[in-house]
Amino acid sequence: MASFASADEFTSTNYKVLEPVMFSGAYSSSTGYQLFGAISQISIGTSTAASFGINAGFLYFPTATTPVVSATAGNGQVALSWSASQGYLGWTASGYNAGQSTTSGGPYAYSSSLGNVTSSARAGLTNGTTYYFVIRVEDAFGNSIATSTEVSATPTAPSGGGGGGGGGGGGGVLPETAVVFSGRAYPKSAVTLLKDAQIAATSIAGSDANFSIKLSGLSAGNYIFAVYSEDSKGIRSSLLTFPASVTSGATTNVGGIFIAPTIAVDKSEVKRGDNIAIFGQSAPQADIVVSVSSDEEFFGKIISDKDGIYLYNFDSSFVDYGSHYAKSKASIGNQAVSSFSSVISFKVGTKNVLAQLPTTVPAKGDLNGDGRVNLVDFSIAAYWYKRTLSAEFKPKEIERLNGDGKVDLVDFSIMAFYWTG
Repeated sequence: MASFASADEFTSTNYKVLEPVMFSGAYSSSTGYQLFGAISQISIGTSTAASFGINAGFLYFPTATTPVVSATAGNGQVALSWSASQGYLGWTASGYNAGQSTTSGGPYAYSSSLGNVTSSARAGLTNGTTYYFVIRVEDAFGNSIATSTEVSATPTAPSGGGGGGGGGGGGGVLPETAVVFSGRAYPKSAVTLLKDAQIAATSIAGSDANFSIKLSGLSAGNYIFAVYSEDSKGIRSSLLTFPASVTSGATTNVGGIFIAPTIAVDKSEVKRGDNIAIFGQSAPQADIVVSVSSDEEFFGKIISDKDGIYLYNFDSSFVDYGSHYAKSKASIGNQAVSSFSSVISFKVGTKNVLAQLPTTVPAKGDLNGDGRVNLVDFSIAAYWYKRTLSAEFKPKEIERLNGDGKVDLVDFSIMAFYWTG
């Protein structure tokens, strides 16, 4: 039987609580108060005050994306780097920790928190032994809110010099410099890998949506890689971008890639009170959360089928007339959480208007407005590369590139993603 304790009414200058009931549980806090316990609510919705907000219901629980992790072996060490985790509905990634094991699947030994960084070198390792790593995302209180998938690397001593006298023998074979990318896309979908905004390789995901791409012949250095996939209807995913450092003579393993779902709607305008179908593709049997943004945010949940297809019927009577926006994200158990998909818009009005599937007209990257992304646009972006943007170009950068107020390799990756030639 669950136990509880009731308390007398109490007040402060900011609030009044009538006949409170206290349940043992976790904690929540702000600059103004701290509560040890849990708040039980029946309604689904959002309550706000000057210093806190309460989101009730299962789909309003906070989440954080799982990082994409790379591991590069060295002499007695492994260099780890990872993408920053994104928190939703109140969770913020405030730090990271690295778990290490010599056994795949753990148990992992964790050091003290690394702080809010995206790289770490694990030293004092034994050459020839394979080590397995995960990155744990922590909140401001040091609690784990997400854990990456596992990556591995085997430290290796540097190769000796070449061979010596006696007539024959040359030096040994130099180790390969390569990067191996692995993760989830959509069943049997095409996966495209970009390196510094240029298409570097393509692959086809398996029926389980898993893919692996090996990129060889690289020079040592720092690169910005990006991946995207295309679903069975020809709809592209959003672009997932992450940095990686490549060491000469070593293979860098980049794991935990989880490409966000694709998304589309069956109507560009829906008659208020009718359903609008929100659909797309992700990994098979994934938990798909669909978010519809209006004056408040609505969430729905559906499970994708064996082919990764999902379809969620949203009742438009919950929202007012006007424009609204939808996006989706996927998760698989406690193993992986994707970022949100691209945002798609629809209108709630007085009639139903069928939507056209996304066309090849680029949504971004077209800097001269001719409906194409090609060398002309590349030249425009190259002119502003690492320069202070003019007042005239700033709106274009916000609308058609990354929107961060500068032109860098991320923007060229976006252009490569939408490249038409």
